[in-house]
Amino acid sequence: MTNHSHLLMTPSDEWGLSRVMQSLGRCYVQYINKTYRRTGTLWKGHHKSSLVDADRYLLACYRYIELNPVRACMVSHPAEYPWSSFRANALGEGNKLLTQHALYLSLGTSASVRQEGYQSLFNNELDNVLINDIRKSASFSMPLGNSRFQQQIEGALSRKVGYARMRAATEE
Repeated sequence: MTNHSHLLMTPSDEWGLSRVMQSLGRCYVQYINKTYRRTGTLWKGHHKSSLVDADRYLLACYRYIELNPVRACMVSHPAEYPWSSFRANALGEGNKLLTQHALYLSLGTSASVRQEGYQSLFNNELDNVLINDIRKSASFSMPLGNSRFQQQIEGALSRKVGYARMRAATEE
C-alpha cells in the first residue's frame, strides 16, 4: 500500500517476529536510503502486531490483506497488485519469500486444488463486521479471535489482553 504494509506471519519461535522486523528495519531502510540518497527512518512509530486465531481467522486475514488494494481502488483484482501474495497462493506463481501455512495447505491435496480453493475464497466480499474486527485488532495490537482464544492468550501471558487490558488500565 502507499502508506502501510501488512505482513501475515507465523514465527517459528517466540523471537522470530522481532528478528524479522529488526532485520527489515536495518537492511531495507539502509537499502532505500542508499538507493534514493536519503537519510532517516521510513516508518513512524513501532510496528503493530496482533495474534490471530488461525483456525477461525487466518484465511479471512489473507483475504483482507489481498483485497486491501482493491478496496483502495488501486487495482480491480488482487492478482494485479505486484506486492500481493495472491498470485502465489491462487495462481501458483513462485515466490521465495512465502512459506505456505498449514491451513493454506489444507485447502487441497494438490497445488492446483489448493489454488482453486484459494481463488474461491474471493468469490464473495468480506463482511464489513469482519473487516472492522481485523482493522481494530491490527490498529490496537489486540488478539483477533473469540473470547475463548483471548482467555487462552491471557492464561499463557498471565495478564489481561485486548479491551479487557485497556479497561483494567483505566479503572486503576
